[in-house]
Amino acid sequence: MKKISLCLAFGLLSLAGMAKDGYNVKVKINDMKDSLVYLVHYYGKVSMVYKTDSVKLNNKGEGTFKSQQKLTGGIFLLLPEGKDRYFEFLLDNGDDISMSLDMKDVVNTIQFKGSEENIRFYDYQKYLVQYDKDQTALKTKLEAARTKADTQKLRDESGEMAKKLNQYRDDYRVKYPNTLLANIFGAVKEPEVPSEFPKMADGKVDSSYGYRYFRSHYWDWFNLQDDRLINTPIYNRKLEEYFNKVLPQVPDSIIPEADKILAKTKGTSELFKYTLTFLTYNAESSKIMGMDEVFVHLVEKYHMRGEAPWIDSALMGKIIDRAYKIAPNLVGRRGQDLELKTIADKPIKLYDVKSPYTLLVFWAPDCGHCRTELPRLDSVYRASLKSMGVKIMAVKTADGTIEEWKKFIEEKNLSKDWIHAYDPDRVSNYRYYYDVISTPTIYLLDDNKIIRGKKLGDDNITGLVEFLQKKKKEGAKNN
Repeated sequence: MKKISLCLAFGLLSLAGMAKDGYNVKVKINDMKDSLVYLVHYYGKVSMVYKTDSVKLNNKGEGTFKSQQKLTGGIFLLLPEGKDRYFEFLLDNGDDISMSLDMKDVVNTIQFKGSEENIRFYDYQKYLVQYDKDQTALKTKLEAARTKADTQKLRDESGEMAKKLNQYRDDYRVKYPNTLLANIFGAVKEPEVPSEFPKMADGKVDSSYGYRYFRSHYWDWFNLQDDRLINTPIYNRKLEEYFNKVLPQVPDSIIPEADKILAKTKGTSELFKYTLTFLTYNAESSKIMGMDEVFVHLVEKYHMRGEAPWIDSALMGKIIDRAYKIAPNLVGRRGQDLELKTIADKPIKLYDVKSPYTLLVFWAPDCGHCRTELPRLDSVYRASLKSMGVKIMAVKTADGTIEEWKKFIEEKNLSKDWIHAYDPDRVSNYRYYYDVISTPTIYLLDDNKIIRGKKLGDDNITGLVEFLQKKKKEGAKNN
C-alpha cells in the first residue's frame, strides 16, 4: 500500500508539473455568425484595454481562442468587431473552458463548462442586476418622499441593501479564499469607519479618528501579491484615490507610503511595474508644489538601482537626467548662489540680496506669457509683497535681445524696486541649478536662500508668504 501511495503521489506531482500554460477558450455566440471577435483584457483601469487574441466565428457562431504562452489572468472581455456590446469573464493561466451565450442577453443565457468560478461570477452578475433594479426603485421612491420619516426609512433600506452586497462579497472571500474572484472582491472593498469615535485624554471625541482609520485600513483586503489584479479595472482607481485624495499632498506623507506599497508589491512582475510607473509619473506630472521631491526619491531609490528593467536605456537616461535637473532645486534645499550682472553691468550675486524673502524670477523679453505675467506680478508686489519685506530679483534668460529687455522694463515701470540681472558671460549655469526649461520660472527663497516655493504665479505668492510668516511666528512662540 505504501508503494502504491508513493506511485500515486509521484503521478500527481508529475501531472501538476505538466500543467499547461496559456488558455483554450471555446465560444459559441448563438446570435452572431461569421464575425470577428477579439479577446481583450483590462490593464489597471476601465479606459485601458489590450488585445490578447482574435478569432473568426464560423456560420454557427463558434470559435476557439488558443495560446500556449503563459498568461497573467484577470477580467477578460470578448469584443465583437464593429459592435458596441461586449461581455466579461474570468480567465486564468491554463484554463480550458467553453461557453455559449446570446449577446442580446448575456447574463441570463451564458453557460460555462470547465469553469466553476465563471459560473459563480455570473451568479454575482445576476445579483448585481437585481441590486441595481432595487436601488433604482428606491431612488424613485426617495424622490417622491414627502416626509423626513419616509426619506430616512428609504435611506435605511438602501443602506441595508449595500450592507448585504458587501456581505455577499465577504462570504465569498471566506468560502473561496485566494481565488481570482475572491481577490477581486477584496480589491474593491473599502474600510467601513466605525460610527463611534474614541475619546482623547481630555475627554473630547477624537474627530480625526475616522480619517486615520480609513487611511490605515485602505489596503487591508487588496492582495498586492496577485498579479492578476492588474488585468482588472480596479488598481489605477485605488492608487489615484489613495495617493491623490486620501493622503496629505506633501512629500513627507507621500514618500513613505510609496515605499510601503512598492515593498508590498515586491516580487510580482505586473503589480510592481504598474505601481512604480504610476507613482513616478504621478509625481513628475503633479501641479502641486513639492511633488518633484517624490519624483526624485523614486528615481534615486528604484530606477537608478535597476528596479525598473522594463524601461529601455534611452528612456531611463531621460528619467534620470530629469531627476538630476530637479534635485538641486527641491523645496527645502538651499538655492545655488548665482554670479550675475545688473542691468548697469555691475557684478551682483543672488546671496547679496538681503531680505526676509527673495522672489527669483527667470524670464525672457520675447516670451508672450512673461510679458503678461510680469506686470501682474509687479501689481501684486506693490499691493502686498513689498510691505512683507519681499525683494524681487528678475533674471533675463539668454532668450531675447538686450534692447528688448531694457525697453520692456522701462515701458512697464519695473525698474524702481526690482533688481534686474542677466548672465552675459554665461557663468552662472542658472538653467541647471533652477531647472529653467520654460519662462517665467519663479522661486521664493527665505533669508537664508532656502527654497520655500517654486513654479509660482502671481496668484499664489502672497498666500505662500503669509503662510511662511505665520509658521515662523508660531515656531518663535514654541521656542
